[in-house]
Amino acid sequence: MAVEPSRAELEAAHCWLTDDHVPKRPEMTAYRRRVRLHQARWREAHGHPIGSQPLAPPPGKPSLPVGSRLPVEYARATGATFLTAAAHDAATFRLSATAKEPHQSLDAQRTWADLLWSTAFCFNLFGELAADLELADHAVHTWWPDVPGTVVAVRFEHSPGRLDPAYIGNLCAFGVAFVLDLGDGSSGILGVKAVYADWNKRQPPKPERLARYVEVTERSGGFGTGWLDAVNGTELIHIWLEHQLLHSMLQHPDGEWQWGRYVVVHPVGNTDFAGASATYRGLLADGSTFASTTAEDLLRRGVLPEAMVAAFRQRYLPEPDG
Repeated sequence: MAVEPSRAELEAAHCWLTDDHVPKRPEMTAYRRRVRLHQARWREAHGHPIGSQPLAPPPGKPSLPVGSRLPVEYARATGATFLTAAAHDAATFRLSATAKEPHQSLDAQRTWADLLWSTAFCFNLFGELAADLELADHAVHTWWPDVPGTVVAVRFEHSPGRLDPAYIGNLCAFGVAFVLDLGDGSSGILGVKAVYADWNKRQPPKPERLARYVEVTERSGGFGTGWLDAVNGTELIHIWLEHQLLHSMLQHPDGEWQWGRYVVVHPVGNTDFAGASATYRGLLADGSTFASTTAEDLLRRGVLPEAMVAAFRQRYLPEPDG
């Protein structure tokens, strides 16, 4: 088991943040502290300046240095958080006005400047696929051989309709979505949640939306008994809601989406999402629309460029690859 850095080490690197404490999950607290320190050391090794809290402090206002961040304007100018030109291009396009989706809640500052931010992690892991749809198709069918059709689009931070009651009426989105041409005029969707240092916090759904969530879940026919108490207001709620976004696409009256799967991708060291995914899977009577895997497993399949894989491992994966 990897050793948790001491408070003195973390403070020396400007990485002692109370936000890294995960109540009743000491292994996750230790993981978050390790990867924060790792990001600070990666930043220093590459000669990048230190960022702050807040991310973009107003002139003359106080701020605190944070070792796992870059200054926002430096990050925008250099694209330093992105490991390849393809990842940088994908992020630049998605953060542009051209690609803006209605009601999106995409934090551009964190995407550019917070080295722990899962959105940037997702761009760095899958950005090469946005630049090459043939590679994207090869990767998807290598990672999940039973996926039908052909990849025809790669969309980051994507929702078919935020706040649209025809879906689930909230702001959920997939970190990356692979759109599939099924060959008969219909489409499929592989929606991926890619997380790095995140953990699952309890959060009750808004009461006015719960009935719709329950309707979509029950109509899917994919859940066993007792599922509502297991997900409603628990640590599983975020996985559940994004999974139901996918089910709502499959149930949409326009009939466009005829196949779908929701996948959670996390590093080996993120025991919180590993455990939550396993628990959630146990609630399913039909698991065909849900899967989880590790970033390490995707990388070892040999479909992504070697230089990108090496840079990604150095940047994000200091944990044992067990």
